[in-house]
Amino acid sequence: MTIKTILTEPNKILRQISKPVENVGKEEQVLMKDMLETMYHAKGIGLAAIQVGVPKRIIVLDISKEENKKSPMFFVNPVIKNKNLKLSTYEEGCLSVPNQFAEIDRPSECIVEYLDFNGEKKILKTKGLLATCIQHEMDHLEGILFIDYLSKLKKSMIIKKLSKQKDKVDRIVV
Repeated sequence: MTIKTILTEPNKILRQISKPVENVGKEEQVLMKDMLETMYHAKGIGLAAIQVGVPKRIIVLDISKEENKKSPMFFVNPVIKNKNLKLSTYEEGCLSVPNQFAEIDRPSECIVEYLDFNGEKKILKTKGLLATCIQHEMDHLEGILFIDYLSKLKKSMIIKKLSKQKDKVDRIVV
C-alpha cells in the first residue's frame, strides 16, 4: 500500500466535483486501501479520493477510537437518501485544512446508499459522529470544504493562514 500526498486548501483540485465510479474493480480497491493507509498515517477519521487528487466518488472512514480495533468503512458513489431535520454540532477539522477547527451544524442522522469495497449495494442508517463524518466527506465529492459553512471573514482568515503555511520553505531541524 502507498501513502499518498493529501492536498491542502487552497488548491483548485479540492474544488472539483468528483465523477461517479462505473465499476468497483482492482484499481478502485487499491485506491481505497491506499486512501485508508494515508488516512491512518495522517491520524484522520475520513478521507475522500479528491483529497489525494483523484476525482472519483470514493470515501473511506474509520471512526473507531482504539488503535488495535480498526473498523474501516468504504463508500463508493455514496448518496444521502434521507437527512434528519434535527441538527447536531461537532467541532470539525479536515486533513485538507490542517490545524483548523470549527463547530459545524449538520443533520444528526442520515441514511446513505452506496457500493462497498466489493461493489455490493448497501444502505446504512447513521447517526452521531458517523453521520457527521459521512456528510463531511461527501461534501468533498462536491468540492465543498467545512470552512465553506463559516462566515466569509472566518473562512478568509483560515485560507490566508493556510496560504502562508504553504509559502514557507520546509526547514530541516537538526
